[in-house]
Parts: sequence; C-alpha cells; structure tokens
Amino acid sequence: MAISFALLTSKALQKNIAKEFVERMVAWSKNIKVSDPLEEGCRLGPVVSEGQYEKIKRFISNAKSEGATILTWGVRPKHMEKGFFIEPTIINDINTSMEIWREEVFGPVLCVIEFSSEGEAIELANDTHYGLASAVISGDRERRQRLSEEINAGTIWVNCSQPCFCQAPWGGNKHNGFGRELGEGGIDNYLSIKQVTEYTSDEPWGWYKSPAYM
Repeated sequence: MAISFALLTSKALQKNIAKEFVERMVAWSKNIKVSDPLEEGCRLGPVVSEGQYEKIKRFISNAKSEGATILTWGVRPKHMEKGFFIEPTIINDINTSMEIWREEVFGPVLCVIEFSSEGEAIELANDTHYGLASAVISGDRERRQRLSEEINAGTIWVNCSQPCFCQAPWGGNKHNGFGRELGEGGIDNYLSIKQVTEYTSDEPWGWYKSPAYM
C-alpha cells in the first residue's frame, strides 16, 4: 500500500514493498526528459520563478543537512545551463520533524517514508497542517475505503493521482483553505442560507407568560 499527501510531494510506503518501490521510482525518474516545455517529449519544465528555484534548492540542502539521503539529482540538469530547472529529486531517510516533510515544496521533489500498519499510515497522512489532496494506492478495496474516510484532505484519489473533474467539488482542509470550487459544492459559495420557522398551533405562542399569570 502507498499513500501520497501534502500536494503529493510526500509518499508513505508500506515496509514490505518500500525497497523495491523506491528502486523502481529512482530508475523511472532517470528517464524523465527535462527540457524546454515547447520541446517534443518534454516531461518536466522549469519551476515558476528564480525565487521558487532557490527555495526548492534550500529545501533539498536543509534535508541533506538534517540527515536525509538524496537518492536522485536535486540539482540543475547539466544540459540546461539557463532557466530555473531542477531534476526530479527523490529523498529518503526522512523523519516527520524534517522541514521538507512538513512543508509544501512546490517543486519536482518526492520524500519517502515507511510505515508498518494501517493506523501508522493514517497518522502520517494526518500529521500535517495541510489537507488539500491525498492518494491511496492499494489492492484491498475495504482498506481503500477506510483510508479514504480517515484521511483529512479535501480530495482523495484512489488508485490514481490528480484526475480533476468540473462536476466534482475541489478545495482543501486545514491550512489549504475552506469552501469548495466546482460541482454543486462550488455553488454554495454564492448562496446565502436563510432560516424560516413557522408556528402552526392555534394556541398562543408560549415563549413569554402573559402578565395576567405573573
């Protein structure tokens, strides 16, 4: 079983599959083409600005200084001398107190941590002040249902990642906001709820006693 959360830059992996899963991710990431987005076959372009580029590099550097292991890259591609490019970065030997685990990186960085039980997985997923989206990957249907109910996020993807539909509500929990866009839930932001209470008895409304009985 695998769980992704915090804008999918953090991934929790069940211990019995973690080693092979990480090895496959590392091998797969090395085949991602980093280039000008207008170039055919590009799968990863630059980050949005120089400020964000420097911020991502600081996240990676701080993670390394805190004891994490950088499994892939974390640097500028050698063939891209200009632009704010960072190669796909996978980091393990993570603990939950590390800055890069607790904050949203907004860059091509994936942090990996292992869990042993379903309860531990749920605790990891919810131990954050963010709650925009999470993904649950499992072959056990009942487990997928339980986790979908227990994880505190505005969107849960099950055995998939990041499909978006205009018919479905979109929005986060906790520091990722409140309210929803899209779907019927998105319409609620434009509505004002009114309470109307009607008393239908022929008896006088008895909230206050008549002065004659006081």
